[in-house]
Amino acid sequence: MQTIDAALDKLERSKFRSGFHLTKKEQEYLAQKGMDVMRAHAMDFVRQKLAPAEPTNDGKQTPMHGHPVFKAMHGCACCCRGCLNKWYRIPLGVELTENQQERIVNLLMAWLQRNGGKND
Repeated sequence: MQTIDAALDKLERSKFRSGFHLTKKEQEYLAQKGMDVMRAHAMDFVRQKLAPAEPTNDGKQTPMHGHPVFKAMHGCACCCRGCLNKWYRIPLGVELTENQQERIVNLLMAWLQRNGGKND
């Protein structure tokens, strides 16, 4: 089991995953709403978009822009069940446990903290 720092370091070595940064508008939204609100949004998005065994529109369910958590989901390879399987070996076709959902949210929050100051 890898740590959050190890996962973020591995993601930074991926040309595709390291290309995700918050836009100025997303940074402003993050600053305005704060990390507690972002955590609540992340929990909702993970529960709705990733937790089901077979999410609706899997592979296309997470927008690329428009919310800091969406950007974090792509930057962390937590945007769909296929990416979760490829990067973290989370099995397809099985509902995510509460613990798995919490770990994903913690990773997303760490990405936001690490990347919140970058411009697009």
